[in-house]
Amino acid sequence: MIPAVNTTLNQTMTLAETPTRTFALNVGNNTIGGFVDGAEAMLQAIYLIVNTERFKHEIYSWNYGVELIDLMGGATSYVTSEIKRRITEALLQDRRIRSVDGFDFKINGANIEVSFSAKTVFGTISVERELSL
Repeated sequence: MIPAVNTTLNQTMTLAETPTRTFALNVGNNTIGGFVDGAEAMLQAIYLIVNTERFKHEIYSWNYGVELIDLMGGATSYVTSEIKRRITEALLQDRRIRSVDGFDFKINGANIEVSFSAKTVFGTISVERELSL
């Protein structure tokens, strides 16, 4: 005798949004301590992504971080377009980030200062980062 199996699925599945509450980082002169949530947690996530070199740390997934180290010493026009592409791709791995735009570059000798806006589920977050060429 072959057992009868009910192949119809009458249940619905809903995805629950996970909270963004995380430990507060001590960055620069900001010694916050405790926890942050929402937009502040999103700002920390963006900070960590753009300041973590991809493939360098075994603790992180290969989808985490941004590849910038190989751009050192490159032509400025190439470097700026690659920085824009690589930061955008790295940040869009986080599903809370909807888009990345408004890139602006300032070249100061051997350094390049990049600023951009990340549109997230918590609103628009402005970010600045300085890189050595």
